[in-house]
Amino acid sequence: MPQILIDHSPGLDFDATAFAAEVHALIPTVIDAPLDACKTLVRPALRHLVGDGASADAVVLVEIKILAGRSAALRAELSAGVTELLRAHVRVPAAFGVEITELDRESYVFVHHDGK
Repeated sequence: MPQILIDHSPGLDFDATAFAAEVHALIPTVIDAPLDACKTLVRPALRHLVGDGASADAVVLVEIKILAGRSAALRAELSAGVTELLRAHVRVPAAFGVEITELDRESYVFVHHDGK
């Protein structure tokens, strides 16, 4: 179920696929979600701006959407783990944002479409 969205500055020398694989491996150890349920989209931005534009720092924003019901402590642990993975993967000055959001169990729908 976890849905991971990775947005990052254009031209960032960052192996987002390797990072995503490590996030996928981390998630089951923190929130007890199956590895094969993790899905990631990587969205390099066309442009970015930090503050007044004087900074050339890169930006990486990660949102992990999970079904509601995990404690704030578990969500914070996951955020901290993802932040540490970012530190290991991004080798240039950058601003990171990591957010764990909860999806409502009663209204959330995810289906596998066979294309027919």
